[in-house]
Amino acid sequence: MVERLGFPSRLPALLGIRLPIVQGGMSWASSSAALPLAVARAGALGTIAAGPMRPEALVAAIRELRAGTDAPFAVNVPLYNKRSAEFLDIVEAERVPIIIASQGGPKALPRFRAIGTKWVHVVASPLHAAKAAEAGVDAVIAVGGEAGGHPAPDEVSAMVLVRAVVRAVTIPVIGAGGVADGAGIAAMFALGAEGAQLGTRFLMTEEATVHPDYKARVLAAGISDTRLVGRGRLPIRQLRNRFTDEVDAAERAGRPAEELAALQASRSLREAALEGDVEFGKVEAGQTAGLIDDIPPAGELVRRLAAEAEAVRLRLAGAA
Repeated sequence: MVERLGFPSRLPALLGIRLPIVQGGMSWASSSAALPLAVARAGALGTIAAGPMRPEALVAAIRELRAGTDAPFAVNVPLYNKRSAEFLDIVEAERVPIIIASQGGPKALPRFRAIGTKWVHVVASPLHAAKAAEAGVDAVIAVGGEAGGHPAPDEVSAMVLVRAVVRAVTIPVIGAGGVADGAGIAAMFALGAEGAQLGTRFLMTEEATVHPDYKARVLAAGISDTRLVGRGRLPIRQLRNRFTDEVDAAERAGRPAEELAALQASRSLREAALEGDVEFGKVEAGQTAGLIDDIPPAGELVRRLAAEAEAVRLRLAGAA
């Protein structure tokens, strides 16, 4: 078992983790303690996705996770969410060690700095990264257009975005988008990042709490089977199905913006993730779906990723 990665990284010391591997916060898939607890126990950073949770469920998940491990963990709070203020209050009251904030500015950072909580901010451009760094965040996650869910609206790939963000800031950068294995993790380090975040790969684990039909659909997908719908509004990358075909046809027909918005809002991630409607629900997944061919326990996956990344590092060092 790989105890530490040989790549240079400030993240283990900064966040208290052994491995600079981050499990992305995914609505429903990690909106409970199961997945982040397994990841944290394996030495990586497990993340509870607060987005769709009721406040009392978030409190229960935090306490269950803390009871199950002494390892650090994170809570992802989407700042645009109507319950974000309440989520932030809970994170503060529960003294969560790490907050991963997305889709908004780090205005609440001072109150978390006062209690020692580390603030990691999700960014979609080098400009946003520089502003977050100036505001005092501890690290940023640069998410490329390959990612599932809500990637960068301008669709810049991780290969370019991560490199641009690394050049824009001096704080640690975590690369995300298009990472499914140890080679992808090594690629993020080659770009100058100090860690990697994986979403779809952790979605495809035993502990991820989504419907079996959702996982089966992702497992069967190829690298070109995702679609970015909602361009010009709040784009979402998801697997192609009857819903995305309907949205795509409406966009190509030039339907009015309000009609497109209503169409996109007519279906939800919940329908796919909890109810198993993979034809009309939003089956959010990244392009890495086409690189995934199994559904292992999350702890086993973390150990595999670390071994793969270290093997790549050693191979490249030998080639030098």
